[in-house]
Amino acid sequence: MKIKNEVVIGIVVLICIAGAVVGIGACQTRSRQSQLAAHIIELGGGGTPTGLEDLRKAIALYEKKIEEHVKDAEKRGSYWKILADRLYDKGLHADALDALQQAIIYQPEDTALYYMQGVSASIMAKAVADTAQQDKYYTLAETSFLRSIALNSKYLRPRYSLGVLYAFDLNRPDDAIPHLQLYLEQSPNSTPMATDINAMFVLARAYYMTGDNQKAVEWYDTIIAHTKDPAQKVEADNNKQIVLEQIYR
Repeated sequence: MKIKNEVVIGIVVLICIAGAVVGIGACQTRSRQSQLAAHIIELGGGGTPTGLEDLRKAIALYEKKIEEHVKDAEKRGSYWKILADRLYDKGLHADALDALQQAIIYQPEDTALYYMQGVSASIMAKAVADTAQQDKYYTLAETSFLRSIALNSKYLRPRYSLGVLYAFDLNRPDDAIPHLQLYLEQSPNSTPMATDINAMFVLARAYYMTGDNQKAVEWYDTIIAHTKDPAQKVEADNNKQIVLEQIYR
């Protein structure tokens, strides 16, 4: 109808003026603004605003609907995150992965979500027999840890998990070493080296796998010097002797 088309154009003009006033920027293309105006008219229950005051009310209603939608999306994001966290804690990693994927849709820059997704995926990779499915999980684990690090390079957990993944699961010790080194260097407990003995074991193993036996021995010596657990001392010393035999063959 001619009257309705004129109203749509009027709404477009009003939206453009409002955008200029608040400094949002230049108006979008006329076709997109026309669609927006049409939506505003629909929100009015199919009625056609006839004056500026009616247009302002229609726009206010449209903005209210947007705000309601945003709040609803935030609630859904929080729900999926809580659900994912509880499933993860209970070790239900297949279900946790489904919930994590939903949570990430709503909170795509939450580094902890990607970390949990990486852990769950790496665990699921070991739980399946199908090689193709296993590779899929390992790929998801790697990309998830890397994304978590990209979002927050100071978040240390994904670095350790990535080191374990590379050294033990993907047979890529060269890739494991820099992540494990950064993990140990940046650990808040370093005095002067971090007291995370498990990470030291993984790093020593990675160096051994690359053929750098001297570095491996140095890290086993560091473990022996720092750990207070007798069993860990014995394990580190046994591993050290194995590496030394490789050196002096």
